[in-house]
Amino acid sequence: MSSVTEMSVQPPAGFSEKIFEDFLSSRNDPGWVVELRRTAFEKYCELLQSELDPEEWGRIDLRLFQPDQYKIIEGSDSTDQFGSMLLERGEFGGHITHVDGKSQKSELSEELKSQGVIFGDLSELVHEQQELLQPYFMKKAVKYDTDRFSAWHAAFWTSGTVLYVPRNVEVKVPLHSLVAMASEGASDFSHTLVILEEGSSATLLEETVSANSDTNGLHVGAVELIVEAGAKLRYVQLQNWNEKVWHFAHQCGRVAKDAFLQWTIGGLGSRLAHIHQDVMLDGRGAEAEVNGVTFAVDDQVISFYTQQSHNAPDTRSDLLYKEVLRDNSRVIWRGMIRVEPEAQKTDGYQRSDALLLSKTCRNDSIPGLEIEADDVRCTHGATAGRVDEEQIFYCMGRGLNKYEAMHMIVEGFFQRVFDRIPVEIVRDTLSQAVEKKLQLGD
Repeated sequence: MSSVTEMSVQPPAGFSEKIFEDFLSSRNDPGWVVELRRTAFEKYCELLQSELDPEEWGRIDLRLFQPDQYKIIEGSDSTDQFGSMLLERGEFGGHITHVDGKSQKSELSEELKSQGVIFGDLSELVHEQQELLQPYFMKKAVKYDTDRFSAWHAAFWTSGTVLYVPRNVEVKVPLHSLVAMASEGASDFSHTLVILEEGSSATLLEETVSANSDTNGLHVGAVELIVEAGAKLRYVQLQNWNEKVWHFAHQCGRVAKDAFLQWTIGGLGSRLAHIHQDVMLDGRGAEAEVNGVTFAVDDQVISFYTQQSHNAPDTRSDLLYKEVLRDNSRVIWRGMIRVEPEAQKTDGYQRSDALLLSKTCRNDSIPGLEIEADDVRCTHGATAGRVDEEQIFYCMGRGLNKYEAMHMIVEGFFQRVFDRIPVEIVRDTLSQAVEKKLQLGD
């Protein structure tokens, strides 16, 4: 491996070449994982020398981000659920908890085990299921060399959640994954890998939480969703870090012939979050529905860079993001529908709507189309507006106080997304999260 000492920009202190070698020595990774880590670390050092893509990162101010403050730490042994919003609301066929980059608890029902379902910690399964995972892990969805953050993640990933469902197996009960940060200055590099074989179906609910409101942390994550022909996946991620966590993630779903992916994101926490989200429709008849709910307060900055890639004919994608902003917060959404020449009969749609609750918040919504086929239907749109004072007056005139009126208006604004989510506990959880955000400013 080439030395980084000659480079003008070196990795952060907690992720130096020596730290990287010590990190490798502390783990018991199989050879193919070690090789990928070394390749990714070299790429990370190389990418530090160049600027980030201005199209994706041009509106994001990273000047206050100080990666030298963070490091890989030994995972906490705590088994506390850290105020999980989902666990208290329903029954799950399996559950896994990660704390500070270490898997603490993993369980799966005997019924699902008997059907060949695999659900557990990535660090263990790269050994036990090498033949299954190696062809997929950071090869078909998220690529290690996309930018410095994906390379950083590929070099230093710690724990992660794996869900594998064999051909034609239907997982009727949702599965749950919790990623928590408990230690000051901790960095979390968790990875989620979902593989649904032909004709199978499953629902995975995942959430991120902080142990308390004062813990400073860093998350550099990745999510890979592989949905094979005729399979159906519902994946929900509720990002609810505290407002001192820096959150960066590369996420990608690949949808094969006649398969369906419903992907719901809740952007609630973090100091600054940037999510690179790709949906790739690779087979004829593939469909994807992407839902986003964001509520930003105080000085939060939450950014999404979404791409809907139609790579085959007769594919459909439908993206709907709803953002509520208050105080001095900022939300950025840049979306692109990309249609390849062979993707005739594409039906692509994207929309972002923002509701502004203060005069000092800011929303930037930038939809886009790149179409190389001539028989398609692709549309996009974006809106932003303030709460109508007449609506508040109307509600208060019927016995509601101002907080209750605002809650009703905001809940109604999000309702179109809620209606698209078939999992009741997810709808209830998002509704409760919205109410808590409103209470913060009451």
